[in-house]
Amino acid sequence: MQELKTDILVIGAGSGGLSVAAGASQMGADVILLEGHKMGGDCLNFGCVPSKALIASGKAAYGQAHSTALGVADVIPQVDYAAAKDHVHDVIAQIEPMDSQERFEGFGVKVIREFGSFVSATQVQAGDNLITARRVVIATGSSPLVPPIPGLDQVPFYTNETIFDLRDKPEHLLIIGGGPIGMEMAQAHVRLGCKVTVVEGLQALGKDDPEAAAVVLDSLRAEGVDIHQEAMVAQIRDNKGAIEIVTEAGEIYSGSHLLLAAGRKANTDRLNLKAAGIEPSRSGIKVDDALRTTNRKVYAIGDVAGGLQFTHVAGYHAGIIIRSALFGLPSKAKTAHIPWATYTDPELAQVGLTEAQAREHHGDNVEIARFDYHHNDRAISERKTKGFIKVMVVKGRPVGATIVGHHAGELINLWSLALANNLKMGQIAAMVSPYPTIGELNKRVAGAYFSPRLFENQMVKQVVRFVQRWMP
Repeated sequence: MQELKTDILVIGAGSGGLSVAAGASQMGADVILLEGHKMGGDCLNFGCVPSKALIASGKAAYGQAHSTALGVADVIPQVDYAAAKDHVHDVIAQIEPMDSQERFEGFGVKVIREFGSFVSATQVQAGDNLITARRVVIATGSSPLVPPIPGLDQVPFYTNETIFDLRDKPEHLLIIGGGPIGMEMAQAHVRLGCKVTVVEGLQALGKDDPEAAAVVLDSLRAEGVDIHQEAMVAQIRDNKGAIEIVTEAGEIYSGSHLLLAAGRKANTDRLNLKAAGIEPSRSGIKVDDALRTTNRKVYAIGDVAGGLQFTHVAGYHAGIIIRSALFGLPSKAKTAHIPWATYTDPELAQVGLTEAQAREHHGDNVEIARFDYHHNDRAISERKTKGFIKVMVVKGRPVGATIVGHHAGELINLWSLALANNLKMGQIAAMVSPYPTIGELNKRVAGAYFSPRLFENQMVKQVVRFVQRWMP
């Protein structure tokens, strides 16, 4: 057994772990990084990157078949599903060097390609290495949840960790789960020529604003995705080679392939948390606002910390850790300014409070500013007029924003900035946006907030008349 000592031990080389390792090492700390699977973690290999690449393939196919409105004849796209998967893996390969072992060793990080397991409060075993660390950062991420559905073990199924290796186009893809992963994969596959059925036990896109989610679901249905909500799965069975989903209500949905997109579970099984005095939570590892576990020398970040499960959250957490573990400065993680996006077409994005949450928290003090895409000239010119932006405002400051429509994931950035810096709507309205852009929607919704105050205010009208009467 080789004994090693280090300032910072990072367990997991996903987005959060890599950010901590790179930052800490370049700032002068001794860093050891453990990774027992793939460098880059879920996002690079099984999540954000491959899913967006496959979505791009679906978008290209859809564009060929729906271009008449732009004066270009529709054609039936010739989809090569295997080639689309080649595109996916080529995208991964292009990004992979940024997360490679060689790159991080170049930063001075000692990379050990083993899983880590606690043997005491300050020691972790990784293969033949016994590592003593002044601080430990757990960044092991999450994995697809495989629910205990009767019969599931009798049929082949895919998760986000395996679907991108499938090279034969599914004739009819069944998807269990109507969250972001399920709906993104549903639209990508229907656009690539598959039949798709989604079975969701509650409400599809249920964590988002219902009005905005409805715009997305209506669009997917119009493209041919068969979506069933409030359909709890009771059984999975094989019927002469076909896979059947049987719901508690007795409905039966049959297809050729099955994708599980029913949620995520934190990767904690290998860690032996008890040996380190670390208390788990229902959704991962119990942490305080500073991301410390019940072992004060151990932090948990990203998905394993049990909060919002997004790559950018793990990166944000890394910044908190750098400040706290390296400099000993107080630093707390906040969630009010954390945005998320679902990359369907139209896209769906949210930051801060939804309308329902804002009304629950602030009651009659909430004002809703809204602007529709069909009033945006760039959206009109590109035939992308489906959707809207609405901003929840309390005492002149935004407390949340919901956007559904073209490039919603890009537009939400501004509102994250506004919430992070406690900006006022007046500051948003003061922005000058180039014309014509989709980004102009952000300024126009701020204008919609002020319009009644300026154009429907009798006092303003009286002041203007007075000034006009006396101004030379």
